[in-house]
Amino acid sequence: MTIYDWLASLWRTAVPYVVGFVLVQLARLGITLDDATLTAALTGGFGTVYYALFRLLEQKAGKGWGWFLGLARPPHYPSSSSGSTLTGT
Repeated sequence: MTIYDWLASLWRTAVPYVVGFVLVQLARLGITLDDATLTAALTGGFGTVYYALFRLLEQKAGKGWGWFLGLARPPHYPSSSSGSTLTGT
């Protein structure tokens, strides 16, 4: 796995949670949510649903949907189990 693939996988994991957090903050407009645990659960829930939706769209409807995960191209994971390490090449 290259360093790009590793960073791409991290980025594509983080973007849905950022979106989830923003959606929770938007949902709080006019709604009083004092419980930090509820906010965290909603952020995780929105992030998970967001990620699953756009991964499915990316696989079924085209790679362009990957932009909603931060990058249009999913990282490439080697199919061999040779114990590859992160490299810059």
